[in-house]
Amino acid sequence: MNELTMNIEKWAKNKGLDQAQPEKQMLKVIEELGEVGASMARGNLEAVKDGIGDTLVTLIILAMQHGLTAEECLEQAWGEIKGRTGQMIDGVFVKSSDLEDSK
Repeated sequence: MNELTMNIEKWAKNKGLDQAQPEKQMLKVIEELGEVGASMARGNLEAVKDGIGDTLVTLIILAMQHGLTAEECLEQAWGEIKGRTGQMIDGVFVKSSDLEDSK
C-alpha cells in the first residue's frame, strides 16, 4: 500500500496536482464517489472496483494537498474507531454515542 500511495503522490506532483486547489480536488472525490454509487445501482462489480480505486486516488491527492498522508489520516481514523461500540440497525452500524443522542 505504501508503494502505491507513493506512486500516486509522485504522479500527482508530476501533473501539478499538489499545487492545485483542494476545493477542486474535493469535487473530484465527490465525482468518483458518485460513480461508485452508480455502479452499485447497476450491479456492475468491476465498475465498483474501479470507482473505489479512483476515489482512493482522489483522496490521497486531497490529503497531499493539505500536507497530510493517507497513512496518517487512516491512523487517526483507526484510533477513533478501534474501540468503538454500537449496533447494527437496518444494515447500518450506529455508534453508541449516536444511539444515546437519539434517546
